[in-house]
Amino acid sequence: MVRPASDVPTHRPFEYRLAAPTGPPEARGARPPVYRRELDGNLLIERDVAVPLRHGVVIYVDLFRPADGRPVPALIAWGPYGKHADLPVTRLYPDGGVAEHQLSRFTGFESPDPCFWVEHGYAVVNADAPGTWYSGGDATFVSPEEAAFGHDLVEWAGTQPWSSGKVALSGVSYLTTSQWGIAATRPPHLAAINPWEGWSDTYREVVRHGGIPETAFWPYIARRWAYGTNLAEDLVAETAEHPFLDAFWASKAPPLEAITVPAYVVASYSDQGLHTRGTLEGFKRIASERKWLEVHGGKKWGYYYSPEGLARQVAFFDHVLKGLDNEVPDWPAVRFDVRTDAATSTRKASTAWPLPDTEDVVRFLDGATGTLAAALPSTAAVVAYDAEQLGRARRRATFDWCFDEPVELVGGARLHLWLSAPDGDDLDVFVALQKLDRYGDLVGFQYYAVFEDGPVALGWLRVSHRELDPERSTEIQPVLAHRREQKVPPGTVVPVDLEILPSGTRFEQGETLRLVVQGTDIHHYPRPLTHPVHADRVNVGLHRIHTGGEHDSYLRIPRLRA
Repeated sequence: MVRPASDVPTHRPFEYRLAAPTGPPEARGARPPVYRRELDGNLLIERDVAVPLRHGVVIYVDLFRPADGRPVPALIAWGPYGKHADLPVTRLYPDGGVAEHQLSRFTGFESPDPCFWVEHGYAVVNADAPGTWYSGGDATFVSPEEAAFGHDLVEWAGTQPWSSGKVALSGVSYLTTSQWGIAATRPPHLAAINPWEGWSDTYREVVRHGGIPETAFWPYIARRWAYGTNLAEDLVAETAEHPFLDAFWASKAPPLEAITVPAYVVASYSDQGLHTRGTLEGFKRIASERKWLEVHGGKKWGYYYSPEGLARQVAFFDHVLKGLDNEVPDWPAVRFDVRTDAATSTRKASTAWPLPDTEDVVRFLDGATGTLAAALPSTAAVVAYDAEQLGRARRRATFDWCFDEPVELVGGARLHLWLSAPDGDDLDVFVALQKLDRYGDLVGFQYYAVFEDGPVALGWLRVSHRELDPERSTEIQPVLAHRREQKVPPGTVVPVDLEILPSGTRFEQGETLRLVVQGTDIHHYPRPLTHPVHADRVNVGLHRIHTGGEHDSYLRIPRLRA
């Protein structure tokens, strides 16, 4: 079924494909909306408050505020996961770094804890976005329509008798991705945002990594979002219909440059393949004059609900929403971690991201020695690996750089490769940067919010998507255009550039940076553990990496100046 979503703004550039919802709300513990009011100590709770939005759409929110009725700023959590909090982070992801005792029973998935924030003088508005659960309208996701409806909720919250008139957006993942879109509409009562690890370009960062379809998280999450009583956007069908970055996917990449409100942005190196890139791109591109970035090496939920994370949030919101004179104006523009391993890191400060206090280092792949050399090898060499991992040859190619002095590598990297495939006309390439200790053992890092044996960083490329966007690409960051398919005749050697996602890692003397190149995912975990999977691959037979001589395959990576 294809038709416009009901009651949407007129600026929608195309028609979404709508279908029946994944299931009824009651299947996931939601109950039909009936307004209820209750007291829990100093917490006044109003359930199923009906909020009218544009075009006659009515959504339902749960409102938590101080019982004494004094006007307070409001924090809005906008997302599709259900304000009834049927699956808290602690139950769904017990290895996510959050203990049961840290959250009250009112805390929605990836949302601010109402008990904590009301105690600190705020109201919390947990919203069921249009079309989800029992809210009216049809559900569209990361869309201009959704952003416009979010705009209306901000204005409603900013004009209620219990409100101070200052409103902010808070929450993790989707609840951050929605912040980018809503803030770009510039609601007059929106005074701040706190994007905490959320993508900003749905196609590049979630759906197709380097052009390779993601086949586990995206289909799962698209179904999880779509519980309701009306129609919901059929993202699985739309993904199949839109293999390239067209107007459909462009609408799911909010106009970041339109954002001007104060922003405290938190990213991590650990959410490779989901949030790392998008959060850092968001910070780089928003036009806010007052913006602060923090890049940590831990787990997103663990840090969001940690004492340190909450203290930073309180300081930010107290300053921008309440006007308190505190330490926030003296915060460095950027704070970032440099990781030693999964449990150890050092925090540093800078003035911008990408860091101005780095220098790019170029190391050339040497297929003859399996190293990353300081100079282009004069002798050509070819390294082949079995891209399908069927046992015909080595399953990966590796290139090592052993350090003779301590080094800190911080930021995104660029991998330039000369590739060929004798038996196929396309190649899916999977890349990792890893750390080896001085004994040659692999050092693991926090990864995808729940794992602790992850890489330094990851990159991907479907070679037929190798065309670059010249306006977005830089010397250190190649950005793919994804506008068309360019197949490679079997045996033809072609140059390609991969974006390796940002990381921050310290290497001591005698430790090694290893570059891994192979034809399948670097990490494999048992289902149903959520992580990026790419089962729809195009590889056939061997891949060959050409190094030295006329083929200047290299890694360009930023090194922190001493």
